[in-house]
Amino acid sequence: MSRLSGPASSVDAALSSGRNSAHAYEVQGLHFCYGRPRTEGLNWVLRDVTLDVEPGGILGIVGPNGSGKTSLLKLLAKLAVPQRGGIALFGTSLARLSQEEMAKTVAFVPQESAQMFPFTVAETVLMGRFPHRRRTGWNLGFGWEDREDCAAAAQAMAIMDIGHLASRAITDLSGGERQRTVIARALAQTPRVMLLDEPTAFLDLQHQIDICSVLRRLCDERGLTVVIVSHDLNLASQYCDRVVMLKEGRVSALGTPSEVMSVERLREVYGCDVLIDAHPESGLPRITLPRQDAPCHR
Repeated sequence: MSRLSGPASSVDAALSSGRNSAHAYEVQGLHFCYGRPRTEGLNWVLRDVTLDVEPGGILGIVGPNGSGKTSLLKLLAKLAVPQRGGIALFGTSLARLSQEEMAKTVAFVPQESAQMFPFTVAETVLMGRFPHRRRTGWNLGFGWEDREDCAAAAQAMAIMDIGHLASRAITDLSGGERQRTVIARALAQTPRVMLLDEPTAFLDLQHQIDICSVLRRLCDERGLTVVIVSHDLNLASQYCDRVVMLKEGRVSALGTPSEVMSVERLREVYGCDVLIDAHPESGLPRITLPRQDAPCHR
């Protein structure tokens, strides 16, 4: 992909010209920081990020703490706006899309979701249908759910195995159960793209496998595009089609797990040595921690 320079408006116009883009996302020359960038540019969270996301696949975003993973995910969800560069979603610049239009296409699952009110699990999942509500002049979007919405919510709860929790208050659930509920809410949104920040962080091993398997199946059967931020390199290696590795806000590597996961690359990015061999079933890279007295290279 060629890089574009110049003001954000020029990049947005170029990105919007490709309405029939073969990519789910196109990210070009992205620079982002919180607040106003200093002249010397030392406070950029992301710098010159250029990548694309293939439709119907899983892209993993990995990297050390502070490398810009969550910030990149928020930019893809249009929860933040870059200072330079641009992002296109299925050929249309994000700058031209309203947040409501985004919500009909993209579902965002944060790492932590504060639950202040004791909504039931069923009510919480049904909230995922809100972007598809049918407004009239008198209801302002309230009392909007219909049979189709309820069916979508029920299906999402079944997929995430939380149907038995439907009447429970979400404030009474364990961390893992809440996480599965939030993912079900995103599925009820019937998005074309799902963005997930550490989706398995609070889950036991069985539910980690279940969620990754569900996402893989949705990609294969429905053409869902998934972008996952994860600290789990083995999860990224085994379940992601492509991996982008960030270091200090820049793209250090982008490619298949076999192309990205190498001893040399992980030493360069994470500052420590690991052991890598082929997984006995998938043949994909498997990362093993070193012995306790192994040296670090930071």
